Amino acid sequence: MPAPPSPLALCPAPSAEPVPALPLYQQIAQTLAQLIHSGAFKVGQRLPSVRATALAQGVSISTAMQAYRQLEEQGLVQARPKAGYFVRRAQRIAQPGLSAPPQRSFLLERQSRSEAFAMLHQPGDRATFGGFTPQSSELFDEDRLRVAIGRASRVHRHSLTEYNKADAGRPALRRAVAQRALQLGCALDASDIVITASCTQAVSLCLRAVTQPGDVVALESPTFFGYLDLIESLGLRVLEIPTHPATGLSLPALELALDTQPVKAVLAAPTLSNPLGSVMPLAAKQRLVRLLAQRRVPLIEDVVFNDLLSGDERRKAAKSWDTEGNVMVCGSFAKTLTPGIRLGWVEAGRWRDAVATHKRLQGAATNVVLEEALADLLTQGSYEAHLRRLTASMRQRRHEARHLIAHHFPPGTRVSNPPSGDTLWLELHPAIASMDLFKRCASEGITFGPGELFTATDRYRHCLRLNFSGPWNAVTMQALARIGEIARQMLERPAASPTPPVLRRA
Repeated sequence: MPAPPSPLALCPAPSAEPVPALPLYQQIAQTLAQLIHSGAFKVGQRLPSVRATALAQGVSISTAMQAYRQLEEQGLVQARPKAGYFVRRAQRIAQPGLSAPPQRSFLLERQSRSEAFAMLHQPGDRATFGGFTPQSSELFDEDRLRVAIGRASRVHRHSLTEYNKADAGRPALRRAVAQRALQLGCALDASDIVITASCTQAVSLCLRAVTQPGDVVALESPTFFGYLDLIESLGLRVLEIPTHPATGLSLPALELALDTQPVKAVLAAPTLSNPLGSVMPLAAKQRLVRLLAQRRVPLIEDVVFNDLLSGDERRKAAKSWDTEGNVMVCGSFAKTLTPGIRLGWVEAGRWRDAVATHKRLQGAATNVVLEEALADLLTQGSYEAHLRRLTASMRQRRHEARHLIAHHFPPGTRVSNPPSGDTLWLELHPAIASMDLFKRCASEGITFGPGELFTATDRYRHCLRLNFSGPWNAVTMQALARIGEIARQMLERPAASPTPPVLRRA
């Protein structure tokens, strides 16, 4: 009986279908990493020799050696003198627990978190993990985008010298959004959809439609810093609700808040929340909609990340269970199709007219050419295939990042494990202040998102968010490992006194 082929022999050589953005050694390293993650290579098993790998993949020995060195840096293998490379035992790394924010609402008093984020990285930085929009062109099809914009510019060239008279947005884009919403389980009427300049603007319009200054808005904790900026700018009070990094918003805690606090709206991302990446189970989403409908409290649902669960039933939006127009669903395609076209959309249920009026009064008309180009891109039939490629790339980055964190960060570090997306939420030892860690890393050209930017309180000072939407290569992997090494040094040699909180308004 012939011996089974080795796992490495079953892998396509890089030349079979090259990935232009990655050097050959990184392609080989990714292939081997996938085999290790899948269990094809067991812990303690010897990998094929460097020479055998070079022959199998049709590359030089030096290229194969680079691939093994990258795997070693990621903590996946270890070199044994005169014996070769062996799969090392993966370090189990726990997830953070349920958050515990204060049980009262706050008026926000910090300066803009969006501005703070813009200052987190500077040109020439060695590596940036603090982004909140995709920054790597290799994740998107720039050629297809240029063709669509060029075609829209030719067909609708007269629109460049006119105001956009379609206040709610171009019919073509509204129909395209309604078609895409079917993938979220939502049967939306295109005439009820309002196109906005971004998903953030869509959320802002919804808040304006259902609240007045001084009202209380409930939201996840930790939460997207952009939400906090919006709430502060509108003079609203924020009530943070405990949130689990796996299953999302705590419904018992939310129900208690609704019974004891004058909550006027709930703002949430039930699918792949930012920064935790949590996903509420379908039954919990349905219960959330029913709970709020019974109290006539509107749900403002952000679905900007839902498409990153392409092919997963958890992609379904809470809006799909809305039968009373109580859910205001907001989205965009900036995180999945093209970050350069930040157009958003909203279907605001029974507040549709109020949202459209607020948009018109703000003079927030959108660009005809960009709307038509986006409609073209969404109806070409290749979007789902693009999503599969995008999510596969993100999955690989998350796996590699989690292994680096397990190998280089201090013992006891907890890390979220989202099913998709490009962010991880880390909970460090309480003695490590993430803002102090940030300052030390920034001096070496490495940045990330300190945890205290994702809350209205002083919590999460020992947490941080890492975003992997920028370039992902050996340099950024080494930078991620360096963050962990500096955190270890801080734990071993703590500062004489803690750094005072920053980002406070004077």
